[in-house]
Amino acid sequence: MHLPPHSAPFHEYSALTKLFVGNLPFTETDKTVRALFSEHGTVEKVTLITDRETGRPLGFGSVEMLNDDASRATQALNGADFDGRSRKVNDAQDRERTGGSGSRHGGSRRY
Repeated sequence: MHLPPHSAPFHEYSALTKLFVGNLPFTETDKTVRALFSEHGTVEKVTLITDRETGRPLGFGSVEMLNDDASRATQALNGADFDGRSRKVNDAQDRERTGGSGSRHGGSRRY
């Protein structure tokens, strides 16, 4: 049975695991994180979070990998020491968003 071309990307996406990566040294870049995780499989995407105002790294982000590769990377890298810091690597949990400012009133402030 031949599948239509448009079904392939959905299948590939569903086989990805998004990993939370925390406690990173502030000197880490997308390139260095990609190289580190590439030792354990194919990295699809790296996203490091930076401060909106200063642009400085906040020491955490996410890495998307194929499921089996993500499992290997988690086992190898979670808790591993790097420049005196113990890395945190685990499955990312999607957080529920609360509106723009995080207030209980849907993001609008009332004075």
